Amino acid sequence: MQSETKRVEYILATDVGSTTTKARFFKWNGKRYQYVASGEAPTTVEKPYEDVTLGLKNSIKEIEDLTGYRILDERGRIIVPSNSGKGVDIYVSTSSAGGGLQMIVLGVIKIITAESAQRAALGAGAIVMDTISLDDGRTDYDRIETLQTLRPDIILLSGGTDGGTISHVLSLAEYIKSADPKPRLGTGYRLPILYCGNKDAREHIRNILAEKFDLYFVSNIRPKIDVENTEEARVAIHSLFMEHVMSHAPGYPKLMEMTSAPIMPTPAGEGKMMQLLAKQYNVNLLGVGLGGATTNIYSVYDGKFVRTVSANLGMSYSISNVMASVGVDKIMRWIPFELDEREFRNIVANKMIRPTTIPQTLEELAIEHAIAREAIRAGFTHHKTLARELKGVHRALGLEALYQRVEEETYIKMINVDLIVGTGGLLSHAPRRVQSMAILIDAFLPEGITRIFQDSVFMMPHLGVLSTVHEQAAIEIFEHDCVLKLGTVIAPKGEVHDGEKVLELVLTKKDGEIIRRTYEADNLDIIPLAEDEEASVELKPSRNLDVGCGPGKRVETKIYGGVVGIVIDTRGRPINFPLEAGRKKIIKWFSQLRMYPEDILNKWR
Repeated sequence: MQSETKRVEYILATDVGSTTTKARFFKWNGKRYQYVASGEAPTTVEKPYEDVTLGLKNSIKEIEDLTGYRILDERGRIIVPSNSGKGVDIYVSTSSAGGGLQMIVLGVIKIITAESAQRAALGAGAIVMDTISLDDGRTDYDRIETLQTLRPDIILLSGGTDGGTISHVLSLAEYIKSADPKPRLGTGYRLPILYCGNKDAREHIRNILAEKFDLYFVSNIRPKIDVENTEEARVAIHSLFMEHVMSHAPGYPKLMEMTSAPIMPTPAGEGKMMQLLAKQYNVNLLGVGLGGATTNIYSVYDGKFVRTVSANLGMSYSISNVMASVGVDKIMRWIPFELDEREFRNIVANKMIRPTTIPQTLEELAIEHAIAREAIRAGFTHHKTLARELKGVHRALGLEALYQRVEEETYIKMINVDLIVGTGGLLSHAPRRVQSMAILIDAFLPEGITRIFQDSVFMMPHLGVLSTVHEQAAIEIFEHDCVLKLGTVIAPKGEVHDGEKVLELVLTKKDGEIIRRTYEADNLDIIPLAEDEEASVELKPSRNLDVGCGPGKRVETKIYGGVVGIVIDTRGRPINFPLEAGRKKIIKWFSQLRMYPEDILNKWR
């Protein structure tokens, strides 16, 4: 609750990225907090500047030029708090400059302690460079060589339950000692190692590692086999990020003195906003941050937050890795016109070596959108390997359950996901909003009834860090100035066959208008419904399909519109791609959603 005597009136939030520093300026307008202006400038982390505050000041000066409002004093410092019509009351920042926070994770068993350690590191906003475990199939030489070759910011060491054996985690510590890895940034300081394993091994770990490394201890992330406790490790990682990584990056000590809250890794800011959004709407949420070099996937499901980063899947610097990872065929099945595979590979290679270029034709745009679908899908597939129940736990099951049990890779069930949120340049800059909505639908394959949101101006990291000091402002700005509510998708779950009737819909708008439609399999449709407009819908799926209450069960509920509207998707789950008629089918779907001009679609036919 803000003080009545001094309300926070002006807020500045920045993201110091690896190539660009992005500043966002907000103010209190008498009724709520609102977005005012943006400024951007190249990040000055390399020679000859080697001071991130230079690029920061340039981005702020752009805001000053646009608004006529002074934020910097005569010496180029941010004025905090505001006074006499100058300065800001809060200044916060995220950062991924220099490649962000990079970590190596070690755990005794790959699917138990190593997996929990990964979740802790990823949840703190790190890129996990490698995960080493005693059962990873590598030789001792390979593990030591990996530790010597990679240059992380922090190492996370875990293993063993409290009171259990200590010999295995000590073996991991010996690998680290033998490899003697060096930190990525700075010279003359020691690499930080965070130990979060069996508490009985702490003194032994100290004897092995304390001479060469800065050693820190937190509670065991798996104190018992059926308990995971990652929060203390996450907080410690963030503290070490500030103390060791940021303090040795060029100009960061000056930046740290300016901010009203600790600098946060950009992905952590994005994840913080995803968590706040899930809490605000009280929903299960999936999110994606589709970047040039990485694809971040977020989930908040039944209160559990998981973030993963696919460091080799992106839309510019690592676009060729998407092609290599998922295969050419999976990408080309989304391309609605004839294209030679060699030409496709050349287009992708050109994008990789010229990462800042944008599509010049609708054909190039459609190709990038096809790649984006598979990049997100591959990132989500990876995400589900960590968004799962704790491994190694033996649960008591009834006789019937023992016979019927099917081991599931993830606890995320798409039929229970209420909201999908997308952020990133490709999604934000799609010429038609229906294009970004279609990408998110085709990549995640939502089931039942799911709302789709999009970050329209890349502000989620800024608002995530702002929420740590002023949650009200972050929520108000997100709702009114950041999020774009694309609409709602209704997608029956189950297998469909061409020509069969799969769904009957009755939609009643607030003004009394009633829309009745019957849908056959393998089609897409849009029902216009304005952003935040509410309607009642009655859905009756065929007996083998599920829209939320079980196969064949009728559903009556409220739904909300968006700038696209209500999308009806009767293609089934999973979508069936016939080898022969695949391109014709894609053109039909794109035409039904009006994703591209009709004359272009006719040309592609």
